[in-house]
Amino acid sequence: MIFEPLFDGDRVRLPERDGALPAATPGGVLYASDVREADPDAVPPEIRTRSGEIVFVTSVRRAELERFCSDNGIPLRVRPDVWGDLLEPFLDTRSDRRTRAATLERLAAAGVDATEAAAIRERVRPLMVAYNSVHLEWFHLGLADLLDAARSDLVPEEFRIPPGDLRAFRTWATDIAARPDRREIP
Repeated sequence: MIFEPLFDGDRVRLPERDGALPAATPGGVLYASDVREADPDAVPPEIRTRSGEIVFVTSVRRAELERFCSDNGIPLRVRPDVWGDLLEPFLDTRSDRRTRAATLERLAAAGVDATEAAAIRERVRPLMVAYNSVHLEWFHLGLADLLDAARSDLVPEEFRIPPGDLRAFRTWATDIAARPDRREIP
């Protein structure tokens, strides 16, 4: 879920929608001291918490996110877009062999080899095919899209992640996004 937060001094206030507040934000408040880093240039911009959660921020609040980080000494870090690469085959476009090879190289550098990438893609295939048959996205699908698809009413129920499994699914997906944390990034 992408939030439209209110940046307020040393805290970020997130509007509660559909009971989808991250665990790191009791009462819809995320304190600067709980933020490990942020990437305002990610698609969508993201805040990474010390507990390992990722909070997505609408791009119209990018400048406010940058100011919040600057004011509170929060480091900005550009990260590899692991899910962007994993979900590339589900875009409404075709890629050539060279592009696919470059994608697999980036994934390998992030700690996801070709065999695991294929298994992950197979696991999310029905969900993402259904999701993008509605959105027709041709430029970028990432972790925010995957998590949106997991609970979207636009996706047939048989492809959605059951409500009781959403937390585990989000943890699994977020752990994959964090793989570069466990590797040297060139």
